[in-house]
Amino acid sequence: MNWIFLLLFVVFIDYYSYQSIKNITKNRIVKYSYFTISFLIVFYFFYKYKIQDEGSYRTLALGLLISFYSPKLILIILNFSEDFFRLIIASINKIFRFNKSFELPSRRKFISKLGLGLASLPFFSLNFGMIWGKNNIKVLKYTLFFDDLPSSFDGFQLTQISDIHAGNITSIDNLEHTVKLINSQNSNVIFFTGDLVNNEAKELIPWINTLSKLKSKDGVYSILGNHDYGDYRSWSSVKEKTDNFNTIKQYQKDMGFNLLINDSVYIKRGNQKIAIVGVENWGNGFRKYGDLSKASEKIKSEDFKILLSHDPTHWQKKVVDGIDNYQLTLSGHTHGGQFGIEIPGYIKWSPVSLRYKYWAGIYKEKNRYLNVNRGLGTTAVPGRLGVWPEITVITLKSTNNA
Repeated sequence: MNWIFLLLFVVFIDYYSYQSIKNITKNRIVKYSYFTISFLIVFYFFYKYKIQDEGSYRTLALGLLISFYSPKLILIILNFSEDFFRLIIASINKIFRFNKSFELPSRRKFISKLGLGLASLPFFSLNFGMIWGKNNIKVLKYTLFFDDLPSSFDGFQLTQISDIHAGNITSIDNLEHTVKLINSQNSNVIFFTGDLVNNEAKELIPWINTLSKLKSKDGVYSILGNHDYGDYRSWSSVKEKTDNFNTIKQYQKDMGFNLLINDSVYIKRGNQKIAIVGVENWGNGFRKYGDLSKASEKIKSEDFKILLSHDPTHWQKKVVDGIDNYQLTLSGHTHGGQFGIEIPGYIKWSPVSLRYKYWAGIYKEKNRYLNVNRGLGTTAVPGRLGVWPEITVITLKSTNNA
């Protein structure tokens, strides 16, 4: 990252957007408060990313920077438009000799007030999302019907969670509440579909005891997400990266998670069973660690299968048109974009939908289901608005008993 360029850009944003405030009030307290708050936020961001270079509050620093500076971009656009208008007026007055000299007219106060009003919308929305929205967990329940579900599993209930991103957790109380909420669903099994950390195993250390409390009758099964491999930071050696990856896997074992790395297991009821298949991460634009063929070596093609695959593009590219039927695939990864508009039955949109065809909720194609969990944690901006953190509860039913 070019820190000097970023600093100069931030200074430009502060100075140019300040012209709107200056045009409305000459109050020195407002002026000094504006620049003091800006300085503290920028300093905190540079401290976390350039000096300290670690810690769970790095994402908070980025979130504060975005929440305070993205609204200022609105002011810059309006100020630029206003200055362009002033330049045109001054040029006309000079050309037609309405004025003896080239003089820019004053900025119009109503434009500055309009800009501040518009800028307040993303400001309050982003901060609302970081303070309250990221903890507004929703339990979403679905009942899915299958022709080939073994009769012993009729009514089998599973809970899916995803994308915890332990490096961004800041409250043990909130995590304790989340674990209790998950366990209170009393599902037969819990599935975690990847991105336990942002990059490093040490992010998990403060939260291991709490996450170890996740329990269900048939256990907790997990897979790896793209962030779990440590691919997004620099390591001093290959060994350091490998050791970090091995530690993440060991911590999952310590927490009681059954980590499936291109592997499969059976859950049995008497003489009937369903297969749980877990693949490593596979997605467009990411390293493709997942190997579905290897993961399915120990099971039969006619088995009823639940596939755990972190990135929903894997289902789109490799599963839905495959020869073998994976009746239900559970994914995460997208976070539902964290920001969007969802009104059940009316509208469902997020900017992430421009990249991912399947980005949140239940999808069905060719009699095969996919659920894309919106995740529990956050990345980049530590907040959510309109797309809330999610616990998914799915009940499997046989069409023969419908």
